Amino acid sequence: MSSSPVAGTGRPTTAATSGRTRSRRWRRLRARMRVWRMRMHSHPVLHWTWRSVVTVVGGTLLIAGVIMCVTPGPGVGAIILGLAILATEFAWARGLLHRARVRARQAKDTAVQAAATRRRRRGARRGLRSSS
Repeated sequence: MSSSPVAGTGRPTTAATSGRTRSRRWRRLRARMRVWRMRMHSHPVLHWTWRSVVTVVGGTLLIAGVIMCVTPGPGVGAIILGLAILATEFAWARGLLHRARVRARQAKDTAVQAAATRRRRRGARRGLRSSS
């Protein structure tokens, strides 16, 4: 048997084990990014440089998303992505992103309910046709 590259054991990797290692990798990456951002925010020049880059990139995506709502393109996706980028640095964007997520969840629930209602109506019509 070959050894697992992550665990180093003689047992083969199972699906549950690979899921745990994947989440462990993401946790490590997030922790490293958090440490990197804390160090960067402690340096005055890097802090303002980073904040400026986030503002430009997030603002550009936000404006492009608003434009794409009128023209062809994934406008809502770009708006949410722009807000997500801006929310890493600004509290107002975090609040807007939270509201957008709540509205998206409500829209999904409404769409699921409408689809279930259509299925029920369609099933009822089919039942009426077959009994006639």
